[in-house]
Amino acid sequence: MDKGRTQRAWRMEILPSLGRIGEAAWSALEDPHNPFLDYSFLRLLEDSGSVGPNTGWLPAHVTVWSGQELLGATPTYIKTDSYGEFIFDWEWANIARRVGVDYYPKLVVGVPFTPATGPRLLVHPNEDRESIRRLLVQGLRELMVASQASSIHVLFCNDEEAAFFEACGFSRRATHQFHWRNPGYSDFEDFLSALRSQNRKQIRKERRCIEEGGLTASLQTGDQIGLDEWMTLFRLYTSTSDRKWGSPYLTRRFFLDAREAVGKRAVVGLVRRDGQILAGTLSFAKGKHVYGRYWGCFEPIDNLHFELCYYQLIERAIRSGCTLVEAGAQGEHKLKRGFLPVVIHSAHLFGHPALDRAFGEFAQRETDAAQKEITNAQSYGPFREEKIPAFPPVAGISLGE
Repeated sequence: MDKGRTQRAWRMEILPSLGRIGEAAWSALEDPHNPFLDYSFLRLLEDSGSVGPNTGWLPAHVTVWSGQELLGATPTYIKTDSYGEFIFDWEWANIARRVGVDYYPKLVVGVPFTPATGPRLLVHPNEDRESIRRLLVQGLRELMVASQASSIHVLFCNDEEAAFFEACGFSRRATHQFHWRNPGYSDFEDFLSALRSQNRKQIRKERRCIEEGGLTASLQTGDQIGLDEWMTLFRLYTSTSDRKWGSPYLTRRFFLDAREAVGKRAVVGLVRRDGQILAGTLSFAKGKHVYGRYWGCFEPIDNLHFELCYYQLIERAIRSGCTLVEAGAQGEHKLKRGFLPVVIHSAHLFGHPALDRAFGEFAQRETDAAQKEITNAQSYGPFREEKIPAFPPVAGISLGE
């Protein structure tokens, strides 16, 4: 770092929109493998009305500046409910209410509706990382007081950041997801060869169902499809939200504008019969990582979900040399299809001392339970013992991420 930079004055700003930040300034902070932290994606959420007033997600981005130069930022939202977070805290809201504490509003640091891991404290690469991150945490604390929020919740951060937040007085929470890792497979058959015989046979059988049903599946980037296909994706998306959680998080305008705004990052899977679209997925990719997000179908067809949401993405990852596929929250059924259990980190701080202590104790018990769940799930994994992909160790937790 240039020593002259340490003499500059820093200032903190809480910004109600990414529109107050230039794209070039934010892009200098972006993660090379996480598409959801891109200016274009977060701005699309705001411009499309998917977040903002009356959505439960009010942007309040914490930023650190020197003059007109953005040194650090963290995507932050004032929340009036717990929808669209995927690190569930409804019980904590109930406990707070019972003891007479208003749980909402609260602050959430992360990407709305997106249970994907990634950094949450973004720092310009030429800056003093430790100092800027501490200023961002200070800004979060000040915003909690100014907004009369009960708490700060940093969701789906990486392990190193979770440790940093813990050193700043936050409690770490451990849950788990199922991720697919690529140790260097040459093709899909090479991946299958690493599995136990029964799992290999099951996947081949599931994939045959698609071909035998007269269906064709394809993957394209979002800028390769037209507006009609994007509108079909919207209808597929709302068909799923209607069944699962009642109302869609993403607006129609998100899909109308997505081709231009995030088309190069979007990975669209479509299944057709006689040219007619029956099902689709919307995923995102950047660098070496692929993230499955949304799925929908107009007609229930056996194994179609597995093909579009897992096998197509795995094939793409292998062809592209990607190292990671995250296919969303939960899903024990992913295990048999090559996705292994991993620790998911979050960090939490309550303004009420008693709640903060209680949550810290709960988080430790939950971490212990997560270790046992992952150990148990790993024993039923699909890989031959000598072919299990290596997962890097996670500090403070004995099981890999």
